[in-house]
Amino acid sequence: MGDISALTDEVRSKVGANSGIGATVKFNLGSDGVIYVDGKSTPNSVSNEDKPADCTIKVSKEDYENLNAGKLDPTTAFMQGKIKVEGNMAVAMKLQPIFGR
Repeated sequence: MGDISALTDEVRSKVGANSGIGATVKFNLGSDGVIYVDGKSTPNSVSNEDKPADCTIKVSKEDYENLNAGKLDPTTAFMQGKIKVEGNMAVAMKLQPIFGR
């Protein structure tokens, strides 16, 4: 599996210049680090800065990679407790089309 910089690049390519999220999202991968998506900036930006976000999604790196690869359904993962969402749940829902690409 790739390190977090490879995952960050992958998120950056999926988010693009305008994700339509209109919010900030932080993927907290625990000891592996964070991926921060600024969907408010123009163009949108993706970094590994650990700063406050409208929505924080806590997920293991392995589960994150499976979500990204389409091997794990986001709703199922949430119901199983593999994903924990803090903050604005509506923002998390906006991510589904982006990561479903």
